[in-house]
Amino acid sequence: MTNWKCSNCGYTLEADVPPEQCPSCGEKCDFIDVSCYIPECDTTIGGVDKRI
Repeated sequence: MTNWKCSNCGYTLEADVPPEQCPSCGEKCDFIDVSCYIPECDTTIGGVDKRI
């Protein structure tokens, strides 16, 4: 699964595809893929790349 971050409020969620509407702010936002794809990421934080 992919980790997605709302471009409006910063809410993150794990899903195969981003939702149409953010579950947190209720807006139709762009979602940014913040999944970590490099070995240096700490997998204990859910695979989210904290640099993004």
